[in-house]
Amino acid sequence: MATKETADMGEPHAPKEASIKAFGEIEHELKKQLVHLRHDHDKHEPQCFASARDLSDHELSSFSADDFVLVRVATTAYGLILFGKLRIPALASNGDSNTPAYVHFRAFSEGPDQAALFHSFHTEDKEDADGNKAFRSLFTADEPLVWFDA
Repeated sequence: MATKETADMGEPHAPKEASIKAFGEIEHELKKQLVHLRHDHDKHEPQCFASARDLSDHELSSFSADDFVLVRVATTAYGLILFGKLRIPALASNGDSNTPAYVHFRAFSEGPDQAALFHSFHTEDKEDADGNKAFRSLFTADEPLVWFDA
């Protein structure tokens, strides 16, 4: 598997035609897996989707290609890894850039002529001074899109 050290990761930029095409290939799977991720985390780490707790599954997954706002592409020996920042419209509607209203996803393609495959969403876990872990899967507009493995 490629690592941050072995891949050539490009700078963040607005999605271009190839990234938008890849997004279209995985959009249905993104929606399905985001709902699944929330249901899974709600059992053990409800704070992971705290800002979306009042959203229905449909509202949570109501994004489209227009909400795909940022991309970074990492080139590896075996293909391309696409890291994307995706706005959740039902959360971003208040316009506050400090509201956790974005998910970061990872996809993979063996090349420009191959279909993209969804890999994962970024879930961050941080340990506080007391040793308690906090989990989250929703990020703000200002948080950078960085390498993540799962």
